[in-house]
Amino acid sequence: MAEHKHGSMDITEQEKTFNGFITFTIRTVIVILVAVVLLAMFNA
Repeated sequence: MAEHKHGSMDITEQEKTFNGFITFTIRTVIVILVAVVLLAMFNA
């Protein structure tokens, strides 16, 4: 069995994927909020 040192794995790809996911989620939430505000303004 191979020896493993804790914290020695290269996680740059996982970090890039996570950061991309967070950025996508934040932008999507902002677009949804803007759409809701516009719907509320023009529906009154």
